[in-house]
Amino acid sequence: MHKDIATPGRTKEILARYGFSFKKSLGQNFLIDTNILRKIVDAAGISGDTGAIEIGPGIGALTEQLARRAKKVVAFEIDSRLLPILADTLSAYDNVRIIHQDVLKADLHAVIAEEFAEVSDRMVVANLPYYVTTPIIMKLLTERLPIRGMVVMMQKEVADRLAAKPGTKDYGSLTIAVQYYTEAEVVMTVPRTVFMPQPNVDSAVIRLTKRSHPPVAVEDEEVFFQVVRASFAQRRKTLLNNLLNNLPDGKEKKEQIERALDAVGIDPRRRGETLDMAEFASLSNALMPLFRVYIN
Repeated sequence: MHKDIATPGRTKEILARYGFSFKKSLGQNFLIDTNILRKIVDAAGISGDTGAIEIGPGIGALTEQLARRAKKVVAFEIDSRLLPILADTLSAYDNVRIIHQDVLKADLHAVIAEEFAEVSDRMVVANLPYYVTTPIIMKLLTERLPIRGMVVMMQKEVADRLAAKPGTKDYGSLTIAVQYYTEAEVVMTVPRTVFMPQPNVDSAVIRLTKRSHPPVAVEDEEVFFQVVRASFAQRRKTLLNNLLNNLPDGKEKKEQIERALDAVGIDPRRRGETLDMAEFASLSNALMPLFRVYIN
């Protein structure tokens, strides 16, 4: 067994050997706690049949733990300065491939088809850079990739939003988008002290298990998400106010919006965060006639 990368001493030694300096713009915070990394791999249910996709491997701390258990690991790294470091730290593992690319620009369907053709189980496992957490998660979900789900570390407050329940301060349009595609569950909180350099906030690991089909029936997903976003546009405003101000031609269609709310039995004076996903689904279906003009 090789010496773990994720210890303070080994991390410092690797960084010193390569003269590596952290780039704030890339949100680089490397984990220096092997125990937490193993728990992440456990939470993802990685086995010898799993193909793991990692985003932002850094110097390979999580990659190494994945490589020891998965059939294959494919990691996307945007920072070219890390490529020679990864080639060195992961040289003992022949089941790892590093792709030097921004995952937001990658054709993930093509990568999965090419790299994981012989793998029956696929999981995304990553310590996500804080500044692009939401775009990465939305890309992974909306592209409907052939994966079982993802176990990802992110800023704790973002994780709380993804797993939030209706009526709470963390519940919002991002909650609904994520829970439409997956079942979300915070696995553990991770203190800032186990990172180098230390971030200003605590982190959390969240498990998002892909649903076989959405929990609600919507006539048009685009309309559904547009109604959800409009309902949360200004949290202190009533649902009716938000819909009038944030739907296409909302103000001119006040009567139709009021009729739709009435038809599904939703009080227009409620606030967006009090509606559950089923209520948003019935409301967006009732509002469909307003959108016919905008849908080709």
